[in-house]
Amino acid sequence: MKHHRIRNFNAGPAALPLSVLEEIQKSFIDYKGSGMSITEVSHRSKWFDDVINDATARVKRLLKIDDNYHVLFLQGGASLQFCMIPMNLLGDDRRADYVNTGTWSTKAINEAKIQGKNIQVVASSEDKNFTYIPKEISYNKDAAYLHFTSNNTIKGTQWASFPETDKVPLIADMSSDIFCRPFDMSRFGLIYAGAQKNMGPAGVCLVVIRDDLLKTAPDNLPTMLKYATFAAKNSMFNTPPCFAIYTVQLVLKWVEETIGGLEAMHKINQQKADLIYGLIDASNFYKGTSAVDSRSIMNVTFRLPSQDLEQAFIAKALENGFGGLKGHRSVGGCRASIYNPTPLEAVQELIDFMKEFEKKNS
Repeated sequence: MKHHRIRNFNAGPAALPLSVLEEIQKSFIDYKGSGMSITEVSHRSKWFDDVINDATARVKRLLKIDDNYHVLFLQGGASLQFCMIPMNLLGDDRRADYVNTGTWSTKAINEAKIQGKNIQVVASSEDKNFTYIPKEISYNKDAAYLHFTSNNTIKGTQWASFPETDKVPLIADMSSDIFCRPFDMSRFGLIYAGAQKNMGPAGVCLVVIRDDLLKTAPDNLPTMLKYATFAAKNSMFNTPPCFAIYTVQLVLKWVEETIGGLEAMHKINQQKADLIYGLIDASNFYKGTSAVDSRSIMNVTFRLPSQDLEQAFIAKALENGFGGLKGHRSVGGCRASIYNPTPLEAVQELIDFMKEFEKKNS
């Protein structure tokens, strides 16, 4: 069957592995002989139990974590986590540190401030328009946690290594780079990620939280805003977004079994990024926008000599089957998001197109 599919460089909702989409398509009407679609089976059924338990087990294997951590599938996206984290983890007598590296960090900081929480911005790259990841961070040894955004989709920056905070737990919004590379989860108290960039379709947010942090929530929090509520019920306190979780399960299976785990995934991602940055660095026509030592391997942001050329580039790219190359509306320019499911061939084809476009327009 011929697929009329574009090469998808959207920043989110983003590309999914074709093999996963085909598996969904195959089982969509009749999921595993149930006589129902996965969108119809009860979340209280063995069918869905198997899905969520397998997804949870795969998260734990990929992150190399034990039962000291709880894997939760929540709704409200990463944006709800901006307020849930301080609600649950920041009692009146505690304070937390935040690092500001752009739009999403700023939103997280604002959500803590709205609640009147005691937080301190201990590092920021705002002085250079968020084009780099800060190196000097003077965190507080008594902080409840240090919060940062591991990858910044809009500015195309990413933490190459994570802050050293001794015993202060790290908390990271990993929405746009989770499972793109291996890392040491034992330094984190909590990570969270909206699924729609590297894991699945929109509608579910993955939260991985350390056991001791489940116990810090005040009694007067609404039930649906407590992590403990979901940890106690295997993320099924209320009806979860079954289809989104099912897709995440299939994507994690793809990372584990088809790709071969996070080390292998990282190698491919690095290759894809090196190809595009290599072209940009060799060119006088394309210009990268992030500091070289802070470059993201997920979102490559770049400019052309003029806005007119940028618009022509985006339009011509689409004509040639490359979608999603427009930069975020807040910054303009161009952006190629090369998340896990974006195949190496798609990047190679994009590079051929970029070279051709440069030749014709410089």
